[in-house]
Amino acid sequence: MLEEDGPITIPALLRVFWRRIGLTWVLTLFETALTALVPLFIGFAIDGLLAQNTTALFQLITVMAVLIAISVARRAYDTRVFGTVRVEVGRAQAARAPDQPVSMLNARLSMGREIVDFLEGELPLVIAAVVQLVISMIVLFAFGPMLALAGAVAVVAMLMIYALFHRRFYRLNGHLNQQTERQVGILETRNPRGLLLHLSHLRRVEVRLSDSESILYGAIFIVLLGLVVFNLWYATTTLPITTGTIFSIVSYSWEFIESALALPVTLQGWSRLSEITKRINLTKKEKSARSR
Repeated sequence: MLEEDGPITIPALLRVFWRRIGLTWVLTLFETALTALVPLFIGFAIDGLLAQNTTALFQLITVMAVLIAISVARRAYDTRVFGTVRVEVGRAQAARAPDQPVSMLNARLSMGREIVDFLEGELPLVIAAVVQLVISMIVLFAFGPMLALAGAVAVVAMLMIYALFHRRFYRLNGHLNQQTERQVGILETRNPRGLLLHLSHLRRVEVRLSDSESILYGAIFIVLLGLVVFNLWYATTTLPITTGTIFSIVSYSWEFIESALALPVTLQGWSRLSEITKRINLTKKEKSARSR
């Protein structure tokens, strides 16, 4: 159970629920590892079938059957675990802020749920992305070291691009959260003009966030597209390969891209979460400020 006077942060939630959350992450690792191996087994199956050998095909079927079973079990378990965590976070927030304005408490309850959403969705996503990146790099290196080197250069370039946007995302999310905290109070005034100004302000901040995201992901996609084009060109012009190998190289290059894209998504979520965590843990300071 969370302490009512303690901070509500990712580390605090992990300390309290580490067994339950840890099991979901173990299942995520197994699911991700199997998913990452599917293109490789498909490539083996293609070469096997072309040689009139079905052994690799049955291996592929076995891997996919296990993958389906783990995926279904993990999703059913995740819903129950993180539903419990959301209840506990909401209880702790309400207990520690009995004198907080309803508008602010309502907004911060939603923000607190975003912390749990990050644990449930985005953090496992980055774990899965890291596993897929590692497996993709190993497979690409096995086919040709230059393929893996190109992937590493693309990841570094992508992280450098995101670093240019971090402070902007943090600032804009702060503006958005601050305005959201006022929403219930504005609705209680029944003032159409005040509501219009509030909604217009939310729209302006959301547009600025969306524009920033568009520029960020446009730049990242250019880098990752260059990776696929380079790997395809290098594989077909330099390496001695079969049809199945070509498929695996293209598949793992694309899988590398999908995994790499999860990193800026998670970093962007972390930018928003950092602002939220700071905001919802200001309760004590706010109380002391009011009492002066």
